[in-house]
Amino acid sequence: MTRILLSGLLLLAAAASTTWASDVLDLTDDDFDSVVPQHEMMLIEFYAPWCGHCKKLAPEYEEAATKLKGTAPLAKVDCTANSKVCNKYGVSGYPTLKIFRNGEESGAYDGPRSADGIVSTIKKQAGPASVDLRSVEDFGKFIGEADASVVGFFRDLYGTTHNEYLKAANTLREKYRFAHTGESELVDKYDSNGEGVVLFRPPRLANKFEDPSVAFPADEKITSHKIKTFIQDNLFGICPHMTEDNRELIQGKDLLVAYYDVDYEKNPKGSNYWRNRVMMVAKKFLDAGQKLNYAVANRKAFAHDVTELGLDASAGDVPVVGLKTAKGEKYVMQEEFSRDGKALERFLQDYFDGKVKRYMKSEAIPQDNDGPVKVVVAENFEDIVNDDSKDVLIEFYAPWCGHCKNLEPKYKELGEKLANDPNIVIAKMDATANDVPSYYEVRGFPTIYFSPAGSKQSPKRYEGGREVNDFLSYLKKEATNPPIVKEDEKPKKKKKEEL
Repeated sequence: MTRILLSGLLLLAAAASTTWASDVLDLTDDDFDSVVPQHEMMLIEFYAPWCGHCKKLAPEYEEAATKLKGTAPLAKVDCTANSKVCNKYGVSGYPTLKIFRNGEESGAYDGPRSADGIVSTIKKQAGPASVDLRSVEDFGKFIGEADASVVGFFRDLYGTTHNEYLKAANTLREKYRFAHTGESELVDKYDSNGEGVVLFRPPRLANKFEDPSVAFPADEKITSHKIKTFIQDNLFGICPHMTEDNRELIQGKDLLVAYYDVDYEKNPKGSNYWRNRVMMVAKKFLDAGQKLNYAVANRKAFAHDVTELGLDASAGDVPVVGLKTAKGEKYVMQEEFSRDGKALERFLQDYFDGKVKRYMKSEAIPQDNDGPVKVVVAENFEDIVNDDSKDVLIEFYAPWCGHCKNLEPKYKELGEKLANDPNIVIAKMDATANDVPSYYEVRGFPTIYFSPAGSKQSPKRYEGGREVNDFLSYLKKEATNPPIVKEDEKPKKKKKEEL
């Protein structure tokens, strides 16, 4: 009986071991130099067990490793237990991801940190920069992938034009998928001149408003630089599906986004239903010469962006729409998205006519704002900080920030010392509850800027010390007028007691 139980336990242990086996290679100081050179390409994560970002990455990294089996292995190194390797490769923060080729460090991995993003990026990095398609079947499989494809068609695979194409592929392989072919049937079909480049958009995004592929202009000479420009200009078409992996390529310009339950894996038909309605309206305005970029995105994946626009990030049947310009100005469609697209059309027409009021996330303007440190919110930023007659020192803070809490009494004391100066304002703004103007770069807390009188669009970041005297010394140098500093009251001397 005991043997039977023991056997059962061993089988369970073996099953558990199989279930939890990881596809991520665990490297150490002892085996790193012998294992890594065995692989043509490898992605390695340098991490620390206590690191929160590493813990967040772990399941995505595991999933990516499984999907990339047979393509390129993924590995990890615990830097708290393997300092030799981590020091050798200059690891100073976690997680640090690096690409290795044939045992040598090739460069930092700067791609997305999601499983699909890692898979997509590594597939582009693994093997040749441009895949050699030797049959019509190979071609069909390549352009049928989820991502866009760039294919070069060349009768002469050793000519100057093909070399320029390969040069572009090597430079851009991290961002885009490249292939080339000399198959005569394909060359004849896609470029009768015998050499050409065609961009194929993802099949899942096919629609009746634009062609599924775009050919490089026949009258232009094919160069690596022009190929890059051609891809950037045509990759996304009228209305791309914005994801965490491609958002940096799409955002940063005047962009309207319709947020809804976009899911091209589980519900491609429903995803395209609303996207087609956005495209229908977008094409009308684009054809009329009204320039704007458009996209659709999953409202849950982009919940932060949706909330920043004051919209509802919870699930809903119809899209919610927000527009953000390259300058950071935000506009929101208040009317419910209609199935005929008329609501979106009205919103865009009003936007182009200048009739839509800019949206600002703002706390309420304080009724009493007579303290030594003025409270600034988005709604009164123009009146206080952009008052052209005054110099303003403004702190951008977060309520939960420990450094901000430590600074608070000193900053208040600074305000009290300058309370009698009519030309200098000491101010603060909760940057988590209010929109910050685009010309202020706030990435951490506290961030302090000096906004000089007469030069409000060019504020200066304060990089000095955090003591009261440090601030005063800075203002004496930078202020438009000499600061009027309230002197500390001298303590009264006690009278000597008479004997």
